[in-house]
Amino acid sequence: MVAGYDGFTAGRRALAWATGLARRTGRPLLVAYISPAPMSYDPGTAVVPVAEREADALAWLRTEPADTLPAATPAGLDVHVAACIGDAARELARLADEHRADALVLGAPEHRLHHLIGSVPVWMARHVHCPVVIVP
Repeated sequence: MVAGYDGFTAGRRALAWATGLARRTGRPLLVAYISPAPMSYDPGTAVVPVAEREADALAWLRTEPADTLPAATPAGLDVHVAACIGDAARELARLADEHRADALVLGAPEHRLHHLIGSVPVWMARHVHCPVVIVP
């Protein structure tokens, strides 16, 4: 089970839904946080290694409100966290394939613009090799 998580309301609902499904099916849960790749390079800015960005993302996820991640880690539930840099849709698809996910759970896009021009969940439904669950 892979849950895309970004900290927004829809992402929190998706994580809660994925947690329940993972608990009911006895499957491990991979919480995926994808940060976008930088759009441009500024020579005055140091490049942060992926390992440091993953550590920052893991620290951020561990400090989320009590109703989000701690609820996802009851005894007996195998929870892992992956932090990646890049295009969210492609990284989530890669993680789902690498981990042979039974399902990929995402929050519905909150911005109206995404409903018009497309969104990560729409792309995922066309390209991922497992069921895609979009939680409103």
